[in-house]
This record gives sequence, C-alpha cells and structure tokens, in this order.
Amino acid sequence: MTASPGLRVLSLIPPMTQLNTPYPSTAYLTGFLRSRGVDAVQDDLALKLVLELFSAAGLDALRDKVHALSDKKRSATLHTFDGAFERYRATVGPALGFLQGRDPTLAHRIASRAFLPEGPRFTSLDVYYDPDGGDPLAWAFGALGVQDKARHLATLYLNDLADVLREAADPRFEFVRYAESLAMAQPSFEPLAKALAAPPTLVDETLKRLTLETVARHQPRVVLLSVPFPGSVYAAFRIAQTIKAAHPQIVTVLGGGFVNTELRELTEPRVFDYFDYLTLDDGERPLLALLEHLDGKRGASRLVRTYLREDGQVRYINLAEADIPFAEVGTPTWDGLPLDGYLSILDMLNPMHRLWSDGRWNKLTVAHGCYWKKCSFCDVSLDYIGRYDAASAEILVDRIEAVVTETGQTGFHFVDEAAPPKMLKALADELARRQRSISWWGNIRFEKSFTPELCQQLADSGCIAISGGLEVASDRLLKLMKKGVSVDQVARVTKGFSDAGILVHAYLMYGFPTQTVQDTVDALEYVRQLFDAGCIQSGFFHRFVCTVHSPVGQNPAEYGIKLKPLPPISFAKNDVGFIDPTGVDHDALGVALNKALYNYMHGIGLDQDVRSWFDSKVPRPRVPKHFIDRALGY
Repeated sequence: MTASPGLRVLSLIPPMTQLNTPYPSTAYLTGFLRSRGVDAVQDDLALKLVLELFSAAGLDALRDKVHALSDKKRSATLHTFDGAFERYRATVGPALGFLQGRDPTLAHRIASRAFLPEGPRFTSLDVYYDPDGGDPLAWAFGALGVQDKARHLATLYLNDLADVLREAADPRFEFVRYAESLAMAQPSFEPLAKALAAPPTLVDETLKRLTLETVARHQPRVVLLSVPFPGSVYAAFRIAQTIKAAHPQIVTVLGGGFVNTELRELTEPRVFDYFDYLTLDDGERPLLALLEHLDGKRGASRLVRTYLREDGQVRYINLAEADIPFAEVGTPTWDGLPLDGYLSILDMLNPMHRLWSDGRWNKLTVAHGCYWKKCSFCDVSLDYIGRYDAASAEILVDRIEAVVTETGQTGFHFVDEAAPPKMLKALADELARRQRSISWWGNIRFEKSFTPELCQQLADSGCIAISGGLEVASDRLLKLMKKGVSVDQVARVTKGFSDAGILVHAYLMYGFPTQTVQDTVDALEYVRQLFDAGCIQSGFFHRFVCTVHSPVGQNPAEYGIKLKPLPPISFAKNDVGFIDPTGVDHDALGVALNKALYNYMHGIGLDQDVRSWFDSKVPRPRVPKHFIDRALGY
C-alpha cells in the first residue's frame, strides 16, 4: 500500500518492559510499515519514564512526596533516602550515565563503595560476608572485575531508589511488572478503570508530560501501543487516556502479546474510551487493513482481526486474509529509539542469568511460531506459537547485517519460543560463509538433534548461551507434558553445549498436575546433579499456571484435574484455577526449590542432601546418586 500524506504512525513502547534494550515489537512494526510506504516512527516511553524519575529533578519531586508523609509512615528506607538526599541527588545522574556506558571510568569510584549512598538493598551483600575483612564480592569479580562490580553496586543503588518511589509515590511501581495485577487474568475492567480514574501519582504525572512531549514532537495521526505483558497495560492505558484528552482526533490502537493472549473474548466497551481499535495476533496484516480503512480505501466491515466499538457494543471484525509470510515482514529498525540511553543492569551475579538485563541486544526471530507446538502447558492454540513459518538463512543473515549496520551492535538475542536446530545450523553455515562475526543467544528445545558437533558449530558461529525447558525433571511428567525429551537426553544435550563453552539456562517448573512431593524432591535431585556435572549454569523455577489456551486447560481430564469455574468475563481471560487430587502444597515446596536453585547458581550446596532445603519433612529422593554421570557415560 502507499499511505496518503499525513498518515504518520507512531509506535510506542509503554512502561514497563525492560531497561537494557528496546522491546522489539515497535522495531518490527516500524520496519514493516516503512517497507510498505507508511510514514512510521517509534519511541520508547518506558526508558524515558525511568530516566526522568531517576534524575536530579525526579528525586526533588520524590523527596516532596516523602516529606508529605507523616513521620510514622516513613520506613527505614525513606529515612535513609531523606538523610542522604544530597548525596543521592548528586550521584543519580553519574550513576545512570555509568549504567548507560557513557562514563566507564566512574567504575573505580563506585566500586570503592565510598561514592554511592547505600540503602537497605545493600544488605544483600551480607550473604557474601568475608570473615577476614576483605571484599565480600571478591569471589564474583576478583581483583580486576571493576566494571561489573560497579554495575552491580549501581544496580543496588537504583533498586534502593525504586523502593523509595514505591513507598512514597506509587506502590504499584516496578521496573518490569508495573501494576500488573490490574490486568493479568483480570476478568473485569473495573480495577483498571478505578485506577485510571484515581488522582494521578508522581509516575502518572511524569508519564503524562512525556506523552504530550512525544506526541508534539512526532505529530502522529495514529498511535500504536504494543503491550507484551500485563505489567505494561496500565501505563499504556494512561498514555492513551492522555492522548484522547489532549488530541481526540488521534487514532489509538492497542496490540501485543497481552492482547493476543488475554483479550480474545473482550466484551467491555469502556476499553474503547481509550483505544479506538484493538488488533489480535501478528500486527502486520491487521494494521495494513486498518490504515487502508483510515485512508478511506477499505470499509470497516473488511478489517482483519480487529475489535472496535459500534453503538456502544464491542464488535470483532475478521475478514479472512492471509498473514504476511515471515520472509516478507521486512527487517526491523531501531531508528528513532535512544540506543545510547539504555541501562545495563547487573542484579544477578550468575553469568548466564545476567544476559536478560545486561547489555543492549538486538532482538530478532529465527522463525515465526514453534516447530514443536506439542507441550501441554503451552498456549499452542494461539497464533504466535501454533503457526510455524520460517525464512531462509540467507534472509535471516541479510537482516542481521542490516541491523548491525544500523545499530553498530553485533549482539543478538533470538526471541523464538524454540529456535529450530535445522535453522540454527543453516544460520551458522551462512554466517561462516559470509565471515560475519556476531554474538548470539536464544531459546531452544533440548532435543537430540543438538549433537556435540552441532553445539561446537553454533559456538563457532557466535553462540554464547542458550535457554531451554527442562520443566519438571521427571520422565513421567515430561511424557505427560508431551515435552518430547527425557532427563538423560537433556543431560547429554546440555553437556554438549557446556563443553562447547556455551552457557546453559534451564526453565524449570513445579506444581504440574499430578506432581507429588516425591516427584518434586526427585526433580530437585536431578537438577542438583545437572549443576554438579556442569551441564547447566543457571535456572529458574516457575509455578505451573493452567491457561485456557493450553492443552491442559482445554482437556483437563487427560491430566487428572478438574478446572474451577471462571467468573463472568468481560476483560482478560487466561489463567484458570484447577483442583489436583494430589492435594500437594506446591507453594510451600516452591520456597525450598528457589532457595536451592539460588545457591546452586552460586556454586553453593551442591554436595548437600536436597532434603535439607525443605522446611518440612520430605521423602528421600529415589534418583540414583550418579544418574546424570551415568547418562553422560562416566
């Protein structure tokens, strides 16, 4: 299509997504729209909000909020901030500049621990106490790791300030999960509506000002807000509320992962007080249709996967049109985003875990959807997983080269649900053929196609880390999950990656239907042995949540559970409670699992009996002591 003059489209990243790199949705949409002749621009209000709140002027406003509280309502955190305010005000700009990579020599002053004021968050360093009076972080950073040590200390400093903001100005504030309870699996719009009607907080007022400045600078006719997570929904509605009040002629459109997952049965008309349209699934085809409609070239009845309000009622329109093939969506562009402004945060000292928050990664997708799409806990019925569509390695490397040329950065995070091994091998071959040097990491399945030889080839192509789902380390439960892997297979695959110098992160799960206490203890023993054998370096235990789009949610009887009835739903629908006849208190077990895993990631407690992590009596693990060693052929 060729857009009419003046049909400028502004894509916005709303608060809060992440601080170290732009969320890729606007980069993909902007690149695609420009390839179709649309005047498309983008901006990141999530980053701008953080930089504004944590500035000298932002701290002045925050101190006013602290002083407005009675002394009885001021915690130790607030007293520390107020007492050291001048130091906070003088150091906040330099500290954020350091985290942005603008002033690396400041690391020496920060690492000395005499430069930044230290609030309650710094007590976390007590766990690394050195009885000889030395540096408690020496084990992690040694004598020369000044930059990383300083980044960790500056991160604690930033978290201290976030705690002050949360206590004094906005209790919902989080860096990545801002006010998410207002949206996540929330059947009614009422909690969100009340929050939007309430007097604005300091965060709201700051976001409003930034929104108006951004609209004034770009002068859009259409504003797209992509909300990937529940924690970005509230702020997206605040942005739309501001735009509608000041510029009612601007068309506002809501899309993104949250909408695609949770708003598929939307009937709440009040949503359209803020947004003119909502689109589902991949945005390219619906947006082309919508822009043609706004251009007068297509009637409303010919919109694609789009919600709107007509005569006070929500209407869903979906003219069947083929999606844009993955090979034709174009190259994402980061033009317009402040690439030198993102913050490299180091809150977790584990070398694999830090990748999610440290470094500005170019985010790309190897293929659309998941080539496996069988896992019973996953939302395989949704388009972003269920519709697999790949492009050639030549096209993928063309995109990589274009992004490197634009950004000057050679680090890539492939954000697929599970990158196909065949495509990764083809990618490695093509990178070698072009003699292109990059660094990359991404998500995979721990399947046997990843031989030691392929692992080494991927390492040679620039792979530095991979993450994959082990879920519940139990062959019975892995089979029930239709995961398509076994524990001993995972051991061999992960060891192949580790031996090639590639860091491995395991996604772990607890609370799956019919999982017993014995299953949980056994799973932790498998995980302990995997860490001890050097198969994995990092992991995270997630509590299983049953969703309405997963095979478990759609066929609960197959998994031995009964779903709890859902209340009437007019807004978000995703999580669904269930009754598991085992009656296990998984929440209590989860505390022990995460405590053990945190220690394993720091090399602590690997020789302890796994039962020592649990507060209550649990059975002895049934797993042979050398199961993983035998699986590896030792």
